[in-house]
Amino acid sequence: APDEQGVAETNFAVGNGYLGLRGNLDEGRGGVQYGTYVNGFHETWPIRHAEDAFGFAKTGQTIINAPDAKVIRLYVDDEPLVLAEADILRHTRRLEFRGGYLYRETEWSTPSGKRVLIRARRLVSFTDRHLAVIDYEVTVLDGDASILLSSQVLNRQDVQDEYHAGMRAAANAFDPRKAEAFTERVLEPVIKRSTGGRSLLGYQAASSGMTICVGVEHHLETENPWDEASSIEDDLAKHVYRVQARAGVPIRLVKHMVYHTSRGVPARELADRCDRTLDRARAETVEQTFAKQRAWMDDYWTRSDVEIPGQPAIQQAVRWNLFMLAQATARTDGHGIAAKGVTGSGYGGHYFWDMEIYVLPFLSYTAPIVARNALRFRYNMLDAARSRARELNQRGALFPWRTINGEESSAYYAAGTAQYHIDADIAHALMQYVRASGDTDFLKRGAIDILVETARLWSDLGFWRSNGDKKFHIDGVTGPDEYTTVVDDNLYTNVMARANLWFAVNACRQLATDDPEEYGRMVRRTGLVDDEVTEWEHAAESMEIPFDPHRGIHPQDAQFLDKELWDLENTPESKRPLLLHYHPLVIYRFQVLKQADVVLALFLQGHEFTAAEKRRDFDYYDALTTGDSTLSAVVQSIMAAEVGYHDLAAQYFLTALYVDLADLHGNTSDGVHIASTGGIWGALVNGFGGMRDHGGRMTFNPRLPKDWDRLTYRIQVHGSRVRVDLEEDAMTFTVETGDGFTAWVHNQQWDVTAGAPTVVPLAHHGPRMTGHAPTTSDIQGTLRADGSVITASIPMISLDRDLDVDETTA
Repeated sequence: APDEQGVAETNFAVGNGYLGLRGNLDEGRGGVQYGTYVNGFHETWPIRHAEDAFGFAKTGQTIINAPDAKVIRLYVDDEPLVLAEADILRHTRRLEFRGGYLYRETEWSTPSGKRVLIRARRLVSFTDRHLAVIDYEVTVLDGDASILLSSQVLNRQDVQDEYHAGMRAAANAFDPRKAEAFTERVLEPVIKRSTGGRSLLGYQAASSGMTICVGVEHHLETENPWDEASSIEDDLAKHVYRVQARAGVPIRLVKHMVYHTSRGVPARELADRCDRTLDRARAETVEQTFAKQRAWMDDYWTRSDVEIPGQPAIQQAVRWNLFMLAQATARTDGHGIAAKGVTGSGYGGHYFWDMEIYVLPFLSYTAPIVARNALRFRYNMLDAARSRARELNQRGALFPWRTINGEESSAYYAAGTAQYHIDADIAHALMQYVRASGDTDFLKRGAIDILVETARLWSDLGFWRSNGDKKFHIDGVTGPDEYTTVVDDNLYTNVMARANLWFAVNACRQLATDDPEEYGRMVRRTGLVDDEVTEWEHAAESMEIPFDPHRGIHPQDAQFLDKELWDLENTPESKRPLLLHYHPLVIYRFQVLKQADVVLALFLQGHEFTAAEKRRDFDYYDALTTGDSTLSAVVQSIMAAEVGYHDLAAQYFLTALYVDLADLHGNTSDGVHIASTGGIWGALVNGFGGMRDHGGRMTFNPRLPKDWDRLTYRIQVHGSRVRVDLEEDAMTFTVETGDGFTAWVHNQQWDVTAGAPTVVPLAHHGPRMTGHAPTTSDIQGTLRADGSVITASIPMISLDRDLDVDETTA
């Protein structure tokens, strides 16, 4: 089925953060998205609003399905291999986590009864960001045959558009999670060149002007007699091998594929770059290429692996999520990290706050150089963010809610532009990186400008309202929960804005003291005056943090508790997610959440709330959260663990763990939910592992699930990599590189140093809690005064079947 095939294409995708190849079969027939995606390679289009207004987003941006170079068509005695129609004796595909590649093996019985074995390996290189390789081997097992291998580069943008048009029609022409379809040609051909076994095709995007060149080169190994021929057209480069195959004599085709893109460099220069990359790839054997990939992966797992002994199914799924994180981030090298990485066209290939809140924590504590690159990408957007703020009549900088090129691309401002919290999310990620890495040079040599300009935005956006106590309010914004929009004093926004202001105040004053010369440069760049810093401090001190003393909870916003409760228990699954079945105005009138909002604030700024407040807030809002967003379950898992609902935490964790492997939200075919994969690391390390870093103090309050014997993870702090082993009665810190750090475990200080493990006993803290949150069926009735009623409405799954990353038929 197309939906199942699309899920397989996503889950078997390979990439490196810059280049991504979906898991289509090498023979190239029957694909859903066909997909080859290059990070940031996009087309633009004018957004046409039914009723326009000043400041609405003007230019849409959508990732382009790049020319597909992975096609190798196979014919045996002139019979084509089409897996959907062929007599397949056995077939398996698997992602090799250690080797960093996709392996496939198929045994085919041809119409004449000959058995043909196909083995193929596919990788996108982590060591050469522009390179991908297919190692394709064919053997006729029980007879001689005429074999034809047609290796192709296809520009099939029209096919992708037909797919998206069909999908939109099936969804009543509406699903904001999908990419836009184009009705006119996107890629204009500008280069075609074929020499020997090498071919190059170059294009320019019609509207954005971006350029791309793809190059391929082939090497055939066989003891069978063969000949070859090449041809090239605007949208098709073909290299054909005709082989007179003898029984049992393999035919091995190695295909190198390279992609280069640019926003301003002509395609002819990109063609020169493709030539150089192919020359470099040709200088080593394919085994050397795969060995370098293995060495990179060995280092990755040394830094990033999370081990759960005794839980093989969970372990495998965790490693799939971590593998997808590597494929989305490793070689972004100056680009952002898209919501789908480079695995699909979902959300148009846009960058959201997903990157800062869900993915950068993993990078900051395991791969700080990659985190630094992602933050530099935001810094390079700062001028565009300043322009956007001016357009909205604000001082400072307003980063776009969704974008590829730095311009706001969200056409629906209520659930897009109004999410001003993205400024605070970026500031939070920046300071988390600085605390984790100790890289104050990055901050003082430019990144501090982000803090200055975002603090200016909050100072200008908020206002003072005197009604008894003087408070600083922020009105007309949307928090993370997109089922409640354009509200006053959204708790998440105010809490994160307050942290943003404090970051700016402290960073400016610290820089003025520690490095007056760099401080002077920053002042000249930003035009900062001393009064501004004092103003930010005053705003932070007086920020309105909504609280309802009657229920003992923090309202999501100033009006949230006045609304009617949505009847989630009697809302059928066929009406989920709500955004695809109800007009926004219907949803906005109710207390109902798409994703954790207040609960996310409890996690990110947990030091600002008491344990009792966290418990009451979690109880109240968990009952109202639909889980329609894949960003929600990981946060709910983390906070359920913290407040003592450990069984519930484990259930939410499993839901998030299999969101793509089991296609729980029905849109995995559009690409991997990269934020959720980052959140899986957070649920393990911050949730069950109990790690927090507030103000540079590393604290650990672990909560091991009751049926787990052990949890092991690694973190890197100020250049020291430390392995953390959590068992029921002890937490052990082992310094693997560097000097160590200071940890607080259950509020007791421990100096973790190199030379010997630091073992922290946990038995005196009592047995692990296994309780569930209180449940009730009368959530639609009268809420209790203490806000304690709760029901978990997110879809849950159980491990009653094997779920892995193998695809096997026999």
